[in-house]
Amino acid sequence: MQETYHAGERIYFLPIGGTAMASLAGLLQLAGHRVMGVDSVLYPPMSTVLEDAGIPVRLGFDPTAIPEGLDRVIIGNAVGRENPEVQEVLRRRIPALSQAEAVAHYLLAQGRRSIVVAGTHGKTTTTSLLAWILEDSGADPTTLVGGVLSWSGCSFRLGHGPLMVIEGDEYNTAFFDRGPKFLHYRPEIFLLGPVEYDHADIYPSLDAVLTSFRAGTAQVPPRGFVIVNAWSARALDAVRDATAHIVTVGPSSKHSFCVSDIVSGPEGASAQIVWSGGQVRLHVPLFGGHNLQDAAMAFAGAVISGTPPDAALAALARFPGVKRRMEIVGEVHGITVVDDFAHHPTALAATIAAARERWPGRRLVVVYEPRSLTAGRRLFQDAYAGALSGADIVVLAPVYHAGRLPEDERLDRHAVIAALAARGVEGWAPDAGTGLVELVAPMLEEGDVVLACSSGDLGGFHRRLVAHLGARD
Repeated sequence: MQETYHAGERIYFLPIGGTAMASLAGLLQLAGHRVMGVDSVLYPPMSTVLEDAGIPVRLGFDPTAIPEGLDRVIIGNAVGRENPEVQEVLRRRIPALSQAEAVAHYLLAQGRRSIVVAGTHGKTTTTSLLAWILEDSGADPTTLVGGVLSWSGCSFRLGHGPLMVIEGDEYNTAFFDRGPKFLHYRPEIFLLGPVEYDHADIYPSLDAVLTSFRAGTAQVPPRGFVIVNAWSARALDAVRDATAHIVTVGPSSKHSFCVSDIVSGPEGASAQIVWSGGQVRLHVPLFGGHNLQDAAMAFAGAVISGTPPDAALAALARFPGVKRRMEIVGEVHGITVVDDFAHHPTALAATIAAARERWPGRRLVVVYEPRSLTAGRRLFQDAYAGALSGADIVVLAPVYHAGRLPEDERLDRHAVIAALAARGVEGWAPDAGTGLVELVAPMLEEGDVVLACSSGDLGGFHRRLVAHLGARD
């Protein structure tokens, strides 16, 4: 039996500031609901998204301030059962859903056909590329993505077409909903990007990660499609339980979409793609081989969903981009300041390599913050030294969650800096409380590129550095 949908509900987001929660809040506001929320702190870009959407947000958890007359509370994974407002919601028996359950209840129950994009790397870029193709070609999709789309300034879109494109996160959904979010998304088409070990705080092993993705691909019905990035052996392993049609995108002629003759440089990336429906030359104004793979996956997803190949190609060639993905924040006195979300060692290495392609011959200063609970662990210590060795200068910011990690499990930043020095890379590991802008700015010279990477806001470092440089005589 199909779920009943009630327009115009009063919905409270607890908390509201995370990418997934803020995006869903904006989407439900557009759908005609009265949305409000709470959080402990807000920062761009989601603070801007919420403000632009006109969604009221209260800062500071206070069980006495929960509004009366709520129809539903959406509870995110950033709060646990011990949160005082969560306890009050449970005490008052207010109906509650996790973020992913709410996507299914309020959006997919309306008959939308979902296309889910998952994987360890490239989810946001691939989702955005596919959403752009569908939007540009007139499919009028609904979109929910984990990044701010440059062409709209939003991370969501409410369309009137039959398709919904959703970024499918493998992180758990809520304290009462421990599985990956994409298990709620009912995909007819499931795009699976590269798979690696990540989220060590909830997945004890690579096998556990693979199990989650196998569950995601296995839920696609036999009439549906699983499109897999065949450059990743683990992604191929993760589709072994799927009963849907398997579509591989990779470098060999044995793959459903064969991607060859890849060229990547200062103007973007291009490749030849051959599949049963034809042969084309794809170009996308993104940088690095990893982004070319994402574009090829998006092209395959668009073609499988019914988009004419020529329309998909034309859209990709003018893709406007996603914020916090190699985003230029400012250029001052010949110094370019760039913001990127990269935080896993593989993604960090790929981003640094892409920056080299985009700005060849320029000195590259990388500022990296180990923000997530996984990034702050010693688990990836050697991998970080390898990833960061592509820079000329490295500033390794303090571990954000240092207080939540035992010292013997915590990333030893000084060991990483020593490993970089052995490879000829100058490095710094400033103490907590050291001003990053004040540390980095005196190092910079005309022509430098500052690539600042974090899964968080990095304390507004990018914007503050641009302002600081602009104030120089």
